[in-house]
Amino acid sequence: MHADESATIETRVRDRLAALGVAHEMLACDPDFADTAAFCARYGVSPDQSANTIVVAARKEPGTACACVVLATCRLDVNHAVCDLLGVRKASFASADQTRELTAMMIGGVTPFGLPDSLPLYIDARVMTQDAVVIGGGSRSMKIRLAPVDLLRLPGSRVVDGLATLVEAPTPWHG
Repeated sequence: MHADESATIETRVRDRLAALGVAHEMLACDPDFADTAAFCARYGVSPDQSANTIVVAARKEPGTACACVVLATCRLDVNHAVCDLLGVRKASFASADQTRELTAMMIGGVTPFGLPDSLPLYIDARVMTQDAVVIGGGSRSMKIRLAPVDLLRLPGSRVVDGLATLVEAPTPWHG
């Protein structure tokens, strides 16, 4: 993504946040550390306060897709929960190219506040238990900290119980 494309999407996101009256904090991010694990480690953000916006597309129904917001400590249930919500038999994580085509954003920067209104937005209920979460800012150079309840200001957003499952931390091996 070129600098002018990043600036355009960042402006669109800032405008959307302002139009919806969302209180937030913008966080600068080195693009090389935009992916969740690297971001959390570099900037000291707990993974349970970091939320990913993941685009999912149906495999055999062109144009059927959604975006899902889940905590970094969780795994999105694409095969059951998302397929049921989309009314399809098979779906998968959108590729980087599909994500860019559907959202005009790159993986590592996708934000609900830059999505087209036609793309359904599902939010895992665990996200709503946090006081604040850090989400993508539209580009890989920006993140947004906000109260999760403000995600519900987006038209068509919906909280879903069981959209994701908590990932168990691996048990250390003591051989």
